[in-house]
Amino acid sequence: MARNEETLSDIDGRCNCLAARQASRYLTAVYDQALSPVELRITQFSILHKLVNDGPLTMGDLAGKMAMDRTTLTSNLKPLERDGLIDIVPGKDRRAKQAVVTKAGLARYKKARPLWSEVQSRFEDAYGESLAARLRDALRAVLDSGFDPWADNTVDAQA
Repeated sequence: MARNEETLSDIDGRCNCLAARQASRYLTAVYDQALSPVELRITQFSILHKLVNDGPLTMGDLAGKMAMDRTTLTSNLKPLERDGLIDIVPGKDRRAKQAVVTKAGLARYKKARPLWSEVQSRFEDAYGESLAARLRDALRAVLDSGFDPWADNTVDAQA
């Protein structure tokens, strides 16, 4: 087998993105299941958490805090807004919209918080508290690896 073919055949074992996505899907399913009694998914819970603790936030600020592109953020906000858990309102600068937690959103967040705490503890018991802390640190460090995945990379055709 040629070197290039050998390298390509080992993508499953070497691809950082694949490993992170597999682990992410696995943990997402675990947390989604735990939060199902309050009809929230982990992404929705995380957004509510950011807004409860740091909000109101502009769409750009919330996207940055969630490490999400704005299109994905918008699609995640729609069910929260539809269910009356958040409101999208004009910001201080009328050109920028803000997400704000409603009373119903705060109440749902407070119901979800113990469910999140329980699944968080179960994961740390199973995986190891120290390993879980190191995993979070390593994953957060990825966000500082120097890439700008949501930058506008379009090239001006006249340049």
